[in-house]
Amino acid sequence: MCSLNCGLEVQTGGEGGREILKVRGDRSHPGSKGYLCEKAQRLNYYQNGRDRLQSPMRRREDGSFEAVSWDVAIDEIAERFEAIKERHGGDKILFYGGGGQGNHLGGAYGNATLSALGVKYRSNALAQEKTGEFWVAGKMFGAGIHGDFEHAEVAVFIGKNPWQSHGFARARAVIKEIQKDPARTMVVIDPRRSETAAKADMHLQLRPGTDAWLLAALAAVIVQDELFDRAFVDERTEGFELIAPLLAEIPVAEYAEHCGVPEDQIRALAQLMAKASSVSVFEDLGMQMNRNSTLCSYLQRLSWVLTGHFAKQGSNNAFVPFLSLSAASKGKVGKAAANQKRRKRVSPVTGSKIIIGLIPCNVMAEEILADHPDRFRAMLIESGNPVHSVADSQKMREAMAALEFSVVIDVAMTETARCADYVLPAASQFEKAECTFFNLEFPRNVFHLRHALFDPLPGTLPEAEIHARLVMKLAGIRDADIRPLALAARVGRPALAAAVGALMAAYPAWFDYLPVLLYRALGPQLPEDAREAAVIWALSHLYVQAEPEAAAGAGYGAGTKLSSLRAGEKLFGDILSARTGVTYAVNEDYADSWSRIRGRIRLAIPELFADVVRLRYEPPASDTEYPFVLSAGERRSESTNTIIRNPAVHKKPRGAALRIAPADAESLGVADGDAVRVTTRRGACEVRVEVSAMMQPGHVSLPNGFGLDYQPRGEEARSFGVAPNELTASEDRDPIAGTPWHKYVPAKIDRVQPAPN
Repeated sequence: MCSLNCGLEVQTGGEGGREILKVRGDRSHPGSKGYLCEKAQRLNYYQNGRDRLQSPMRRREDGSFEAVSWDVAIDEIAERFEAIKERHGGDKILFYGGGGQGNHLGGAYGNATLSALGVKYRSNALAQEKTGEFWVAGKMFGAGIHGDFEHAEVAVFIGKNPWQSHGFARARAVIKEIQKDPARTMVVIDPRRSETAAKADMHLQLRPGTDAWLLAALAAVIVQDELFDRAFVDERTEGFELIAPLLAEIPVAEYAEHCGVPEDQIRALAQLMAKASSVSVFEDLGMQMNRNSTLCSYLQRLSWVLTGHFAKQGSNNAFVPFLSLSAASKGKVGKAAANQKRRKRVSPVTGSKIIIGLIPCNVMAEEILADHPDRFRAMLIESGNPVHSVADSQKMREAMAALEFSVVIDVAMTETARCADYVLPAASQFEKAECTFFNLEFPRNVFHLRHALFDPLPGTLPEAEIHARLVMKLAGIRDADIRPLALAARVGRPALAAAVGALMAAYPAWFDYLPVLLYRALGPQLPEDAREAAVIWALSHLYVQAEPEAAAGAGYGAGTKLSSLRAGEKLFGDILSARTGVTYAVNEDYADSWSRIRGRIRLAIPELFADVVRLRYEPPASDTEYPFVLSAGERRSESTNTIIRNPAVHKKPRGAALRIAPADAESLGVADGDAVRVTTRRGACEVRVEVSAMMQPGHVSLPNGFGLDYQPRGEEARSFGVAPNELTASEDRDPIAGTPWHKYVPAKIDRVQPAPN
């Protein structure tokens, strides 16, 4: 459920021995060190959801579903996808998903299916959130960057509430440590007085949607008052002469007025960042799902780069990934990199920018519904629920209906699955080996292979097995073709390496199917609770070859080709046997971050200069017809994410309420528990109110994780709370990255009169 994958110890038992009864933090885990949050306490609601599917489902002509066998489902799905490919081309098949935040292993096998189908375009939840940030980081650094909050003298959170959403190791523990240390400072930039903001030393409570003016003013003060680190800028960056005139012209007092933050607070933050020995900054969805989000990702980086907070303890550093998700999304692992040169960098219909290989989620419906020869004709959706999670649910349902063919791989009949032609039931995340590739820490980085706790529920299959069956059918691979690899794997993994090399030389087109070939050949030789880890064997070798210094620091040194092979084998062996995770990367010096980026830091992104200037002539948006700003999707203690569908997880009815400021409640004549009608340009809903001092006047919020249909076998479907994306519009998106404005939805609110007695 979470990108951090904290190490957990669980007690299993209950009915059939398939319940997760108790959970506690694993103190021996090298990353989380015993840390535990409330999300982990809810794992059994996911594992034992009574709405889980136990058979492939095929849509009938009347719209209902019928159960079919796995053989029938695989044969028919392969046949229909092949027909789409032959008639329109594989590039007309769109892939969405590929694993949850902490469950990426299935996606490694999914790439083989995409290759067999000729799929060129994909999207997933990252394109809802992080692509603007990734684009800016790529332009400035050429690498991923993450803060060292454990050691930071100053920690700055922009649109981020780590007390609830975490995002870095031991988040609540680190927040408490900063609070207790008078030499350290915590700063929060957020329209809400969130749980983290309430604990901060400085809370810059800006008006919703005005982040760009605040962050531009902050960078401007650093330049205008000459607070930047001149030596750092001269020696380690390029382009200062291009951005300095832009920032010098910014009217700081006017921008402070726009964002509703006192000018002296902005200047105090600039002084703090200039004087501090280390600053770490974390931007998140409050900013990234808002107006001007890509521009904001740029402006906030300027502030800490100009003050010299990179490549040192407590600052922002370039981490060493075990597998680059950016490269994997582009199909750039190994020889498949060559295919990327032939791919377009924009989507086929709307011409939207493709970032880290992903088209924006917000354009998917348009790319399907357009009367255009290159529109998408089919979709394969794995471990994703775009009908619920992507902006404008109504439009996404319409798009799904317009497809010629669609398949969903998931554990339950999700809102998206209900729109599909076939639904393939996957094993749960605890019925197979799993992992996350969100390995972001520095200077030590940890990879944790989670072994299966239970056998797959009868009728379900791990994604690795599903993709293996699809690929072998689509690519015409026979068991006999894999037999040489299987025989070599029985001899030992060094023999397997030689056999793989020979097979790839004979059949170079099969390289893209290697994960499936390894799953079939090596998987049976692995422990039964870790068969899906077969692809990790190849990734271990690729990692040691790609990152020899970081690997050597962790004890996986490589010199000659022979020692490289041994290092890769040792790393895979340790990953397989260490139930508490493995430290795979160690950088002895924080200055090693410099070796991971593209020379000097590039301060100038010319594509954004016009937007920097635009702020001066385009004041923050306002809407008299829809005077409230709705944040659609707030993280709360009562909500986790939509991987848990059972409404029983929500213990407090208030958890689904609309949070509203006391002054707004008074003007509307409502109190806690009263009903209101929320109307946006896209939809409307009725919801109960929670009057909260967290909110400033004019700003309201709905939580994420609600409005899901939960239908246990033999029972009627039931739902709890509001599905936020019934209220959002897909056209409200960032002009560069296409990320949605979920946190800035103009709305009006009316009191619902109680029914007469």
